[in-house]
Amino acid sequence: MPQEINFNNVEYKGLATNVNQAPQTGLPEIVLAGRSNVGKSSLVNGLCQRKNIARISQTPGKTQAVLYFLIDHQFYLTDLPGYGYARTSKQSKSKFSNLVDNYLTADRPIKGVLHLLDIRHKPSADDRIMNHWLTEQGIPYIIVLTKADKLSRAQMHVKKMDILRELGLPQDLEVAMVSNTKKTGYELLKEQIGILLEL
Repeated sequence: MPQEINFNNVEYKGLATNVNQAPQTGLPEIVLAGRSNVGKSSLVNGLCQRKNIARISQTPGKTQAVLYFLIDHQFYLTDLPGYGYARTSKQSKSKFSNLVDNYLTADRPIKGVLHLLDIRHKPSADDRIMNHWLTEQGIPYIIVLTKADKLSRAQMHVKKMDILRELGLPQDLEVAMVSNTKKTGYELLKEQIGILLEL
């Protein structure tokens, strides 16, 4: 990479409700994917060390578009709509699912996906489908376990092993465990993002 990625320069660049509205700059993208209310907005804020660069909705499933954040003038952090929230209507769910599927299969310069999961819970059926799909498509991804502040260090290790087992992934797979409250885990995740951008 020509410059160090430090997340010091962050610009919100707007949203898209379909793939055709996506920026056509040719810059690489790191895509965020995960269930509604898994903490994607908090992750963006934590990575960028800003409180409100990504608005945190109190209603899971409310963010119904793809959001774009330009990082250090070098790449986009692309936030996909959350999937699987029960109170979202079936019609909306279908629309979100199509948007996510279409985006990830479009001819976009996607370098990798951050697949977010709540460390406190077993992966949902939607989580397993997403992870299996990423693996099948050969899309590089990083497992990011959110809300790590809710557990002790010992509990975090046990939950991480449980999640990897549920997803059928190697137990020694390096994952990122982040806490927005304690501001931990972000430096390792930034390093992992840097590796994805070099692929």
